[in-house]
Amino acid sequence: MSRYNKKNLPTTPAYDDGKYLGNLTSKEIREYQEEKKENRNLRTTPRTKFKASGGRIEKAKGGTIRKTTTGKNANYRKTKSGAGMTAKGVRAYRAANPGSKLKTAVTGKVKKGSKAANRRKSYCARSAGQLRNSSAKTRNDPNSRIRQARRRWKC
Repeated sequence: MSRYNKKNLPTTPAYDDGKYLGNLTSKEIREYQEEKKENRNLRTTPRTKFKASGGRIEKAKGGTIRKTTTGKNANYRKTKSGAGMTAKGVRAYRAANPGSKLKTAVTGKVKKGSKAANRRKSYCARSAGQLRNSSAKTRNDPNSRIRQARRRWKC
């Protein structure tokens, strides 16, 4: 069963790299493919001919932050104070990587089943795997960074 647009031309659902473009006629699909061949850097929608999502597709550049553990600009905690990132470090990381959902550790008391409790449970499960896959020296050292971080998260 084919679909029809206002001019009663048959249309089909069109996709590009998994992105749904809409129900297009075969002529619109051909135009879109030709336009895409001509200029691979532009992502346009075939009917409106405007640059969707800002125009050029660029590889996201993940920013890095300094791995400092001393002074007022410390982005990471010292091992003795629980390892992991500081609140300032998380803010710096999120500024350098727009769209990031990074959050600080769950260190306080939480209600069972709450979002924070689930984050803690998830972190503890992940970090248990990291601990298991680390060297014997790290596994057995009570002051290793992974152990201190797990202690801070109350795993």
